[in-house]
Amino acid sequence: MSVTRVAYAAEGWGEGELWFEGPRLVWHELPRPRPTETSPRPHPHPGGTQSRLPLRSTVRAKRRRVRDADVPMVRRFVHTVQRYFAGERTSFGAFDVDLEGLTPFQRAISDALRDVPYGEVVSYGELARDAGYPNAQRAAGTFCAHNRYPLVLPCHRVVASNGIGSYGSLGVGYKRRLLELEGVAL
Repeated sequence: MSVTRVAYAAEGWGEGELWFEGPRLVWHELPRPRPTETSPRPHPHPGGTQSRLPLRSTVRAKRRRVRDADVPMVRRFVHTVQRYFAGERTSFGAFDVDLEGLTPFQRAISDALRDVPYGEVVSYGELARDAGYPNAQRAAGTFCAHNRYPLVLPCHRVVASNGIGSYGSLGVGYKRRLLELEGVAL
């Protein structure tokens, strides 16, 4: 598979990356502030590489240019991401993402995540129940922890039953900021 890597900037948030195979999104990285001379560098992944792709990714980093036919969709996605981070109510439901290789459970969780509306939250238990697996809240949390489409499959809208819950390497503060952007106060 060859992919197209597209960097984007979101005012006040930083820089992120999108990876496409043709018109299909295969990886999305949320924006982070760019490291400066005085800021700490990110920790390298185990194994010593500095790649920001997942260790067990299906994405092979053979880069290519965006095909002319795919340019409008890629631009639309970037524009939608930038509008989202500018505080506009947006939807990512129309965008195609690579869900090949998911188990039936993972597919059900991803479908349920896409149905969580902008500005609303569900608990991990509610997400599991909505996906048809009422006793699988921990497995739903594991899926969210490995989500490679954080805005399309909005795991930041999934909270713990006793509070906000975690948000991986970006931290609870980032999750809270995303929720506040959508008008959710926790």
